[in-house]
Amino acid sequence: MGGMTWFTSPADATARLGAAGYLADEATATTAFLAGALEKPLLVEGPAGVGKTELAKSVARAAGADLVRLQCYEGLDEARALYEWNYSKQLLRIQAARAGEVDTGADGSAWQRTHDDIFTEEFLLTRPLLTAISREEPTVLLIDEVDKTDVEVEGLLLEVLSDFQVTIPELGTVTATRRPFVVLTSNAARELSEALKRRCLYLHLDYPDAEREREIVTAQVPELDDAVARQLVETVVRLRGLELKKAPSIAESIDWARTLVALEIKELDQAAITATLGAVLKHATDQARAVRELRLRA
Repeated sequence: MGGMTWFTSPADATARLGAAGYLADEATATTAFLAGALEKPLLVEGPAGVGKTELAKSVARAAGADLVRLQCYEGLDEARALYEWNYSKQLLRIQAARAGEVDTGADGSAWQRTHDDIFTEEFLLTRPLLTAISREEPTVLLIDEVDKTDVEVEGLLLEVLSDFQVTIPELGTVTATRRPFVVLTSNAARELSEALKRRCLYLHLDYPDAEREREIVTAQVPELDDAVARQLVETVVRLRGLELKKAPSIAESIDWARTLVALEIKELDQAAITATLGAVLKHATDQARAVRELRLRA
């Protein structure tokens, strides 16, 4: 199977992911390297907003690969994940064939010809899983929020990720000529099957410590004053310590930083925090709790 070297070492992964805008810690860089070297899917689990999806996008940017994304949701089925037939186009072909055939033949040969004609690649609608394993170019397959799917979809994923092939009854088996770099993300809304986990390398991402988050924020928003960056991260850490409906994500820390730059705020005092809290807390009850707990001026 034609492969490619995604990263030559954990240090190479750190450097190239960094160049792509993703500051990876040692565990993340090592696991990303191994996922490429061993051609094993990478399951990344952790709370919302810690950079799971961004890791997959950054691997694609770092490697110059295309990203194919399967966004999971409750009710996702094989037709949306793998493939389906273009029924309306098939129907038009059948109608055209019937209009053009005077004699269908006693053996139904005309219908057989039509049947064979409409079950070809021309009428196949490929969905993300089939698209990713059909591509000959370097591809990152992102299976996002896999914990939101039904257990049945896990069975489909197991089949595809075990052999990197898909059997289409009317066409035959499609086998990957170049295995994609597969990243599955999960917010741990439900426990994934042991069978799926067994086929994957596992990485748990959590909120970074204050110093690393400051590095991430200043890398993304370099025009932010360093003192303000420290105040921002310190405040975000305090907010995450509260019992909120939705703790601030790293992306929201970055949004807050951009907000402060846009407003030309040079010091993150209580008034500034209160005025810009909507950048990091998106529930009214969370904002009210933050104002109360952090003793901000409402």
